[in-house]
Amino acid sequence: MQTPETVTASAPSKLPAEPNASMQEFYQLQKELLITTLVLTGIIFITVALFYPLNIALNYLLGACTGVVYLKVLARNVEQLGTSKKQVGKSQLAIFIGLIIVATQWNQLQVLPIFLGFLTYKGTLLVYMLRILLVSGSR
Repeated sequence: MQTPETVTASAPSKLPAEPNASMQEFYQLQKELLITTLVLTGIIFITVALFYPLNIALNYLLGACTGVVYLKVLARNVEQLGTSKKQVGKSQLAIFIGLIIVATQWNQLQVLPIFLGFLTYKGTLLVYMLRILLVSGSR
């Protein structure tokens, strides 16, 4: 009869291994980009809601939320790069294509605010790049 100590000692651990330093840096970057995107989305949504009808602001918000989903899927694909994949797939592009198809077919949605909302994650990349340039320029 096995005791609990012998069972746990012989069973392989199902806990994930501690990520190495480069993966820790990747996770930190992923978190920073996601938070920056959400902050930019909030700022831009409030600004658009102040100057345009609420329908336009909600269309922007729909596009921005889809951009966040796109960013998460892209990050997951990049995370798998090298371990289970040889190259980043194009599956995340289907998110954008589906969004634009829905926007063009549904009468209440407007394509331009949705498209610009989707591009909010690009603004995040610009903010990150400028921050890195300013930090490295001050050294």
